[in-house]
Amino acid sequence: MMPIDIQAIPAGAATAPTRPPLPELAPAAPAPEAVQAAARALAGAKRPAIIAGRGAVIASARDELEALGARIGAVLATAAPAHGLFAGLPYALGISGGFASPLAAELLPSADAVLIAGASANHWTTKHGAMIGPDATVIQVDVDPRAIGRNRPADIAILGDASRTAAAITAQLITAGHTREGFRTQALAAQIASRRWRDEPYEDASTDEWIDPRTLSIALDRLLPAQRQVAVDSGHFLGYPSMYLEVPDARSWIFPNGFQAVGLGLGNAIGAAIARPERTTVAAIGDGGAFMALAELETATRLKLENLLVLIYNDAAYGAEVHHFAPMGHDVGLVRFPDADLAAIARAAGAHGATVRDTADLEQAVSAWLAEPHFRPLVIDAKVNPTICAEWLEEAFRAG
Repeated sequence: MMPIDIQAIPAGAATAPTRPPLPELAPAAPAPEAVQAAARALAGAKRPAIIAGRGAVIASARDELEALGARIGAVLATAAPAHGLFAGLPYALGISGGFASPLAAELLPSADAVLIAGASANHWTTKHGAMIGPDATVIQVDVDPRAIGRNRPADIAILGDASRTAAAITAQLITAGHTREGFRTQALAAQIASRRWRDEPYEDASTDEWIDPRTLSIALDRLLPAQRQVAVDSGHFLGYPSMYLEVPDARSWIFPNGFQAVGLGLGNAIGAAIARPERTTVAAIGDGGAFMALAELETATRLKLENLLVLIYNDAAYGAEVHHFAPMGHDVGLVRFPDADLAAIARAAGAHGATVRDTADLEQAVSAWLAEPHFRPLVIDAKVNPTICAEWLEEAFRAG
């Protein structure tokens, strides 16, 4: 973005001055009185919950938050950008908010104390406030003072790093000799294990022409190796990879949706695939986002990204706009597309391309790609049923 006349000026032979290295900055420590107040509130809670956001991921706070949760008997959940932070833990409910499973949507509002660690607690994460009970004591932890209380009031505010704060609260509870079962019963652990999104019943709306996006996502999750990473784009389809594609840790979940822009998912997935070539990388995108980033299919092929699988939820539309505006009586012709052969476009760019209309198509394409040396990405043009409106989208647009 430098002016062209400035670009032509010689830089000269000057060298940057020598500077001493910057001291390593320690994570922000919470105030002792705030830690004590939080410890008292959590000690008095019978049904506590912890909701962690991207700040907790940056702070590598998984172990400290789980240790605190184990001591107070808390269930664990994340904001959407922190998906995977508590992967594999028996009392982890998954994502809070619009992507919350029915079990998470049942349990989180019943918590009498909620620790929000490194999350903004916006209407996406709280489902317009429904995820936090009206009488719950809210403790919010963040390194940014502007984040605390910005989207909902906090009864106890703690300015500090999520990891250090959780460890400090746990130490305070250990000193006080406090421990409580809370939510953490064997019966609940069994219920959580059997009521993941993939376990919830739904009416499969697949046809001979289209596959149900839920069926597609569940089937892909079963086909992928455990060591995978997932990058998503924005759009109506977004809930399906968020709800049905598991990741082994939060660093394997790439969620650029804070920009609220369509078309970023594929580029982010390419970066992730280059950074971690040992893992299968999934770019979960819609057809609208795919059209905006078509040139990147050639980029991925030229870079020989054999670990990249591009899954296109193709409903021949900007689905979010169709499902939001059509019920209002608006003409949505401009946001519908003619059916395009995105698999053929991918093959023209040098990638493997497969059209998927059922789980058999998917299994054949993915299994063959995973089993054989290929030296190029796989692009799946999944023809998903365009008549399905995701429940999370209806909820997200409830406020207008």
